[in-house]
Amino acid sequence: MNRISLIPAGTNLGFVGKRLIFFGFSLLLVLASVGIFAKNGLNYGIDFKGGILLEVRTQGPADIGAMREKISGLGLGDVSLQEFGEPEEVLINIQRQDGEEKEQQAAVGKVKEALGEGIEYRRTEFVGPKVSEELFLNGVYAVSAAILAILIYIWFRFEWQFGVGAVIALVHDVIATIGVFALTGMEFNLSTVAAVLTIAGYSINDTVVVFDRVRENLRKYKKMDLAELLNMSINETLSRTLMTSFTTLLALFSLYFLGGEVISGFSFAMIWGIVVGTYSSICVAVPILMYLSVRRTSHDNGGEGEGVDEAPEGAA
Repeated sequence: MNRISLIPAGTNLGFVGKRLIFFGFSLLLVLASVGIFAKNGLNYGIDFKGGILLEVRTQGPADIGAMREKISGLGLGDVSLQEFGEPEEVLINIQRQDGEEKEQQAAVGKVKEALGEGIEYRRTEFVGPKVSEELFLNGVYAVSAAILAILIYIWFRFEWQFGVGAVIALVHDVIATIGVFALTGMEFNLSTVAAVLTIAGYSINDTVVVFDRVRENLRKYKKMDLAELLNMSINETLSRTLMTSFTTLLALFSLYFLGGEVISGFSFAMIWGIVVGTYSSICVAVPILMYLSVRRTSHDNGGEGEGVDEAPEGAA
């Protein structure tokens, strides 16, 4: 029975030989992401900056310009309105008012009075500054803890060199994702943090698959040049890696285009993360082992055999 494969058998692409090009591109991507973040910052959602969120539905396509004019004259501070999936649905963000819940409720009452009849209020949320700060810090802690746990896991499963390579690739993915959100101005909220954590898990899964093949080949080909061995390992797992990414992207594009605005940020972050995570697993995590002094002796199969000098004919 023939298996579906995106990569022909016997493919031998020179990933490791082009590692300096990949490292240069990744460095440029990271520096650009940091620069854009420093200049633009992130468009934090109400989860992280606090305030009032109203989701409304109008009778017919919403006149956002007219609605903005009515609300802006209420003296409530920063107000933003945006279409939310359908022409009839609008998301209204209002900065947090001075005072407690009573003042926030009063602001909502002013908005409802200004907009008048014919408006359906589907969702109203209040997030205070203390809660938003805690949510932001918890998001940072969650991402940091996930990366640290992955480092420890890879260290124990393989060696510290593999752990360092995996974490460098993960940090690369996280910074690149933050850079994209800073560039596009898309809302960065708790669902985006969830997407970043999911990206970390997905990326490390791809990386571990290739690392397993590297470890297996280190045991089999003990005298093979390390660059050749790493490149062979990448090519042997390339079809599996790309097929997994491709099928995952099919589902994510469906979510992005058909799932509505509620999960659009999550879906976008996941799509970008799958692309950059697949790239980093192949072009960053494995080639960087060339510079981390991977020890072949630690992969000895209990002293059995002497290994072979060459890969079998037709090996990728």
